[in-house]
Amino acid sequence: MNKQKWQAIIKIIGGNILMGFAYAKWMKPHTIINGGVTSVAMIGNKALGIPILYLTNGITLLLLVICWFFLGRQNFFRSILSSICYNLFFSVFYLAPFSARINFPIDFILASILIAIGYYCCITANASTVGMDVLALVAHKKNNRINIAHAIRWINFSVLLLGFFVYGWQSVLVGVLFSFLNSWLLSKLLNRESDRKQLEEQND
Repeated sequence: MNKQKWQAIIKIIGGNILMGFAYAKWMKPHTIINGGVTSVAMIGNKALGIPILYLTNGITLLLLVICWFFLGRQNFFRSILSSICYNLFFSVFYLAPFSARINFPIDFILASILIAIGYYCCITANASTVGMDVLALVAHKKNNRINIAHAIRWINFSVLLLGFFVYGWQSVLVGVLFSFLNSWLLSKLLNRESDRKQLEEQND
């Protein structure tokens, strides 16, 4: 395995450590729903009583099938690694008997930053997080003018509409603010990566 592949694997694992921790220790305890897989699982858990871990794993499996059919072989296998890492780290941190909460505003900002970096690590390693970004990546592949971060934001907003009927307007409002901040940070990171690649191509 060459250096580039090892770097991609390290980015995928590192990104999922950050996301697993943020979702388990800040998003779930504060009941922040942002439209991602864990948020869908939280909505399903409260509405139907199905355990969060079962729902998270089931939705992840469905999104992996979409990866296989629409995003290509390399993305599929790297996304499998990503999904295994996320579910492992989320489960470990979710079950770990310690709290990382400071206060809501700080936890909110830290979660936004860590999850944005996690998405960035996976996307730039040609993997999905096997979250709602799968749908955004498929849309971008079909039409490269579609901004991935913006597509993730609007998909999240759609899921948040479901959350309104389960968690009420306050949770949805927080989720909208989180999705906006998170997608804004992700867009900045992806734009910087795009500029870096263009500069490298010009120098070559």
